[in-house]
Amino acid sequence: MATNKKKIFITESMSQQGRELFRVRDDIELIEFPNMISAKDFVAMLKQHAPVHGVALGATSFGETELEASQDMRVVTRIGVGYDAVDVPALSRRKVPLMVAGTANSPSVAEQAMFMMLWLAKRAVEMHTLVKAGKWATRLGLLPYDLYGKTVLIVGFGRIGTRTAKRCLAMEMNVLVYDPYKSAAEIKAAGCEPVDDLDAALPRADFVSVHCPKTPETVGMFNAARLKRMKPTAYLINTARGGIVEEKALFDALSSGKLAGAGLDVFEQEPPPLGHSLFELPNVIIAPHVAGVTREAVDRMSVQTARNILSALDCEPIRQNVINQDVLG
Repeated sequence: MATNKKKIFITESMSQQGRELFRVRDDIELIEFPNMISAKDFVAMLKQHAPVHGVALGATSFGETELEASQDMRVVTRIGVGYDAVDVPALSRRKVPLMVAGTANSPSVAEQAMFMMLWLAKRAVEMHTLVKAGKWATRLGLLPYDLYGKTVLIVGFGRIGTRTAKRCLAMEMNVLVYDPYKSAAEIKAAGCEPVDDLDAALPRADFVSVHCPKTPETVGMFNAARLKRMKPTAYLINTARGGIVEEKALFDALSSGKLAGAGLDVFEQEPPPLGHSLFELPNVIIAPHVAGVTREAVDRMSVQTARNILSALDCEPIRQNVINQDVLG
């Protein structure tokens, strides 16, 4: 029997608050898929349920093959803000908007970046282990560091970078900002110092926190040459995307004492292989790409994603959340 309902694919990680916005509509049919589904199985699901009119993606990639399998895709959304796994030109060719969750998870990622800075500076793992091992008397040989008065270089001054800067300023740090797409006036207005030469700024920083998108321009941005420009006492934090920091170069810098430590929420390959060289280093803390996936952030992102999909289906897409603005009339 024919139905006028629009089929929406949603990943299993979408929260109940987001789902509820769909359930109050009698013209929507929800179809759930696993967040870590293989590309082959995802395409098969799309073909099975075609036509599919909207999709809310977690980690799943989406491009020409998926568009073809969907048959009538009208909006693609990310429950998040990164979209390096989505073929944006393919969507634009078919006039399909790609929409992201705006500022929904940016406070959470900024908190994670600050947490990693504090964790490393305060030598949390070493202190924890020292007490448990009954080595209290050795504590003065492992003195932690203050963030107060230190210089942090924030790379990327968008939704997340601006919030990270606010938190660093609250810790009474000196905040440098490198973002060639932001005006010096905007950066200064936020209480930060703009820098237009990344290589020249790196030797000044005690902490470097990466918040730029992953693009052909930023892949490999932190290579061996750039890492060598950092202080041997400095820390590198990456809560942006894997591949912006070259992991082999980072391992070499950390294991040779040319860099004090690193905090990584993202990896070149996700999940990273077991036995990854960085896992064994005592001056590295790692997380499984969850900086923007707190309980509260998932709710905020899910609600925004649902609103994004419904706005597009109702022919009034929320313009500020559309990445490929060329599809808008």
